[in-house]
Amino acid sequence: MDPLLDPTGRDGRAQRILDSLRTEILDTASGGSVRIRRVLKSPREIYRLELEVPDLGYQRVTLLDRDALEDLLATDDVRSLVRETVGGG
Repeated sequence: MDPLLDPTGRDGRAQRILDSLRTEILDTASGGSVRIRRVLKSPREIYRLELEVPDLGYQRVTLLDRDALEDLLATDDVRSLVRETVGGG
Protein backbone atom coordinates (compact mmCIF):
# COMPACT_ATOMS: atom_id res chain seq x y z
CA MET A 1 0.00 0.00 0.00
CA ASP A 2 1.14 3.55 -0.73
CA PRO A 3 2.63 5.02 2.49
CA LEU A 4 0.90 8.35 1.86
CA LEU A 5 -2.49 6.67 1.79
CA ASP A 6 -1.88 4.37 4.77
CA PRO A 7 -3.77 5.85 7.76
CA THR A 8 -1.61 4.00 10.29
CA GLY A 9 1.52 5.55 8.80
CA ARG A 10 -0.05 8.99 8.92
CA ASP A 11 -0.93 8.60 12.60
CA GLY A 12 2.62 7.55 13.40
CA ARG A 13 4.03 10.50 11.50
CA ALA A 14 1.69 12.92 13.27
CA GLN A 15 2.73 11.50 16.64
CA ARG A 16 6.42 11.92 15.76
CA ILE A 17 5.78 15.55 14.80
CA LEU A 18 3.98 16.21 18.10
CA ASP A 19 6.77 14.51 20.05
CA SER A 20 9.34 16.65 18.23
CA LEU A 21 7.34 19.82 18.99
CA ARG A 22 7.08 18.84 22.68
CA THR A 23 10.83 18.36 22.90
CA GLU A 24 11.56 21.66 21.18
CA ILE A 25 9.05 23.58 23.31
CA LEU A 26 10.62 22.21 26.49
CA ASP A 27 14.05 23.20 25.14
CA THR A 28 12.87 26.79 24.53
CA ALA A 29 12.38 27.31 28.27
CA SER A 30 15.92 28.72 28.37
CA GLY A 31 15.37 31.63 26.00
CA GLY A 32 13.08 30.82 23.10
CA SER A 33 9.45 31.68 22.57
CA VAL A 34 6.29 29.87 21.59
CA ARG A 35 3.23 31.53 20.11
CA ILE A 36 -0.03 29.87 19.18
CA ARG A 37 -2.91 31.53 17.40
CA ARG A 38 -6.00 30.33 15.62
CA VAL A 39 -5.81 31.05 11.90
CA LEU A 40 -8.97 29.28 10.72
CA LYS A 41 -12.23 28.65 12.54
CA SER A 42 -14.44 27.03 9.94
CA PRO A 43 -14.91 24.42 8.56
CA ARG A 44 -12.15 23.17 10.88
CA GLU A 45 -10.13 24.93 13.56
CA ILE A 46 -6.50 25.32 12.51
CA TYR A 47 -3.80 26.78 14.74
CA ARG A 48 -0.40 28.19 13.85
CA LEU A 49 2.36 27.33 16.31
CA GLU A 50 5.49 29.47 16.03
CA LEU A 51 8.58 28.29 17.85
CA GLU A 52 11.54 30.64 17.87
CA VAL A 53 15.05 30.12 19.27
CA PRO A 54 16.94 33.38 18.61
CA ASP A 55 20.27 32.07 19.95
CA LEU A 56 20.30 29.47 17.18
CA GLY A 57 18.65 31.65 14.52
CA TYR A 58 15.91 29.03 14.34
CA GLN A 59 12.19 29.38 13.73
CA ARG A 60 9.68 26.56 13.22
CA VAL A 61 6.12 27.14 12.08
CA THR A 62 3.64 24.28 12.26
CA LEU A 63 -0.08 24.18 11.49
CA LEU A 64 -2.14 21.99 13.81
CA ASP A 65 -5.79 21.07 14.00
CA ARG A 66 -7.59 21.31 17.33
CA ASP A 67 -7.10 17.62 18.20
CA ALA A 68 -3.34 17.80 17.58
CA LEU A 69 -3.06 21.01 19.62
CA GLU A 70 -4.95 19.44 22.53
CA ASP A 71 -2.68 16.40 22.33
CA LEU A 72 0.39 18.65 22.37
CA LEU A 73 -0.89 20.59 25.37
CA ALA A 74 -1.82 17.43 27.31
CA THR A 75 1.63 17.50 28.93
CA ASP A 76 1.66 19.80 31.98
CA ASP A 77 5.22 21.06 31.35
CA VAL A 78 4.40 22.03 27.76
CA ARG A 79 1.08 23.63 28.70
CA SER A 80 2.68 25.77 31.42
CA LEU A 81 5.42 27.02 29.06
CA VAL A 82 2.94 27.85 26.33
CA ARG A 83 0.70 29.72 28.78
CA GLU A 84 3.69 31.68 30.07
CA THR A 85 4.91 32.64 26.61
CA VAL A 86 1.49 33.30 25.10
CA GLY A 87 0.35 35.28 28.12
CA GLY A 88 -2.37 33.11 29.62
CA GLY A 89 -4.99 30.83 28.32
